[in-house]
Amino acid sequence: MAVCARLCGVGQSRRCRRRQRNNQPDQGSDSDMDEEEGERIVGQRRGDAGSSGGPEHVAATAGPSDAGEYGSGRVNRGGCRDRTSKGPPHPQSLLELPPELLVEILSLLPGTVLPNVALVCKKFRQILNTETIWRRRCVEEFGMMEDLRKMEAGGVSSQDLYVKLLYPYRQILGLWQPDIGPYGGLLNVVVDGLFIIGWMYLPPHDPRVEDPMRRRPLFRIHLWESKKATVECMYGHKGPHKGDIQTVKKDEFSTKCNQTDHHRMPGGRQEEFRTWLEEEWGRTLEEIFHEHMQELILMKFIYTSQYDNCLTYRRIYLPPRMPSDLLQPGLFKGTYGSHGLEIVMFSFHGTSARATKLTGDPNVPAGQLTLDVDLSRPVVLPELEQQRNIDDLSRLVMGIHEVVQREAEQQAGGTSATVGHTAEGACGGASGATAMKADHDACSDSCEPGPSTSINNPSETQPFVLPLGVMARNEVYPRTCRKCFYGTGLIAGHGFTSPERTPGLFVLFDEDRFGFIWLELKSFSLYSRLTDHLGHAHAPNLERFEAMLCNMQSWTS
Repeated sequence: MAVCARLCGVGQSRRCRRRQRNNQPDQGSDSDMDEEEGERIVGQRRGDAGSSGGPEHVAATAGPSDAGEYGSGRVNRGGCRDRTSKGPPHPQSLLELPPELLVEILSLLPGTVLPNVALVCKKFRQILNTETIWRRRCVEEFGMMEDLRKMEAGGVSSQDLYVKLLYPYRQILGLWQPDIGPYGGLLNVVVDGLFIIGWMYLPPHDPRVEDPMRRRPLFRIHLWESKKATVECMYGHKGPHKGDIQTVKKDEFSTKCNQTDHHRMPGGRQEEFRTWLEEEWGRTLEEIFHEHMQELILMKFIYTSQYDNCLTYRRIYLPPRMPSDLLQPGLFKGTYGSHGLEIVMFSFHGTSARATKLTGDPNVPAGQLTLDVDLSRPVVLPELEQQRNIDDLSRLVMGIHEVVQREAEQQAGGTSATVGHTAEGACGGASGATAMKADHDACSDSCEPGPSTSINNPSETQPFVLPLGVMARNEVYPRTCRKCFYGTGLIAGHGFTSPERTPGLFVLFDEDRFGFIWLELKSFSLYSRLTDHLGHAHAPNLERFEAMLCNMQSWTS
C-alpha cells in the first residue's frame, strides 16, 4: 500500500520535493490538501538509478538540446515541469491517468487485493465501484459464462456477486469426498450460472460402465434474498429448503439441513426406499433376483439415508501427470460384482499404477487401494485359444507372482533401517512425494512410450478374449488390447475383515478403458474414464497429492 501511496501522490510523501530540496518551510499539512492533489512524481529519471547526484546532476551532464527534457515536456533544474512548455503534459501520477485507463489497470488485479487498493485514496475507491472491474474478475477467476449484465439489470451487481458469494465460498470449490462410512462418494462444487452448486456424482446404472455419470444437486448458494448469500439444501423431493455450510478447517467443510422434514415422503420409508432404488440402480427390488445383492442394497439405503445430507467433506485432487505415464491418469468408473459400479482414482507412482477407491462397499471401503499394477512386469498374452483357457492364463500370471514374492522376502530380510526408510517414504507426506518423483525420473526412459511403443499406436493392438469360466458383468468388452501387466487386487470379507492382495492381470485397452482379471475370484472388472470437466480439482503440487492419498485410507478405514 505504501508503494501505491507514493504512486498516487498521497500519504507522508505528498509535500513538494522541490520545496524540500530548496529547504523552504512547509506551509501546509496533509490534512489541508485535497486527496486528489499532492506531489507529482516523475515516472523514471535517469539520475535515480545510477547517479548519486540527483536531478541536478542529470541536468548538469545533459547536452544543450536535451538537458532536463523528459518526453514532450521540459524539466527545470529543480525537477518540476515547466508549465509553459508546449505539447500535451505527461501524467506523473496514477491519479492523473484517465478514468477509463484506471479501470483497465485495476481490472487486471486479483480480486483479493482490490479491497486494499480501495484504501489508498478516494479516487481509487470511486473507480473500484465500476462494474467492469468486478465483471472481469467474475469471469477470469470463476469462469462465469453467464451474461452478467442481465444479472446487473435484475438488481444484483457483479461486485455484490464477487464480494458476497464467490469470494466467501471460493474455498469449497473443487472435488470432495463425503464421510459416509465405507461408501464414500464424489462431490463437485462449481459455479453454475448465478449459483454455487454442490453436485454429487453417481456412477451409471450397473453394468453400463461406459454411460455418462449421473448428477444430483445436494446444496446451492445464491444471492436472491436481500443480496445476502443464502444456503439451501436440495436433498429430498420437496424442493429447496434452508441449509447451512460451515468451514471446519482447511480442506474440509460440513453441510447441515435445517428442515429435514422435507426429506420425508408421504408413503414413509417404503416409498423412500423404492424411489431411492430406482434412482440408484435403475430397477425395482423385484427385478433383482440375487438375494445377497438385495441385502447389500438394503444395507446401503439404511446406512446412507440416516445422514439426511448432514455430512462432512474432505478435499481430493485429480492425479498429476508425468511424461512417463502410460496413459492420462484420472477418474474411472468400474464394475465390482454385486456391489455395482464404483469410482476409482487411477494414478502413476514410478513403476507402478494404482487405483484408489473414491466410492466403496462394506467389503473394501472407499479410500483403499483396490488395484496395484507393476509396470515393470509386462505380460505377453498367448494365442486366442490359450487365452480362453483359465489354467494357462493362471500359470502365466502366477509364475510372475512367485518371482515377486521371492523378491519381497529378500527385501524384507534387509536391515531395519532400510525398511524404516522405505516405510517413511511410502506414506510420509513430502518425503513420500519426493521418492515418488524420483521413481518417475528414474523410470522415464524405461516406462515412457517411445515412437514404436506409443499408447496411441494402433499397430500395438493384439486380440484379447476372456478365459472361459471368468464372470463378466459386461458381455460387451473390447476384443483388442494394447498392453498387459501383472498386478494385485484387494479383496476382503464383510466389514473389511482379512484383507488380502490377490494376483491378477491388468489389461490396457485404450486411452479411456482398462480391465482387471481377478484370478482367485474368476471375475473381470471393466473400467471406463469419467469424462466430465472438473474445475478447481488439480493438486497444487505432487506432495499434496501424495499426502491426500495417504490420508484417504485413514478417512474410511
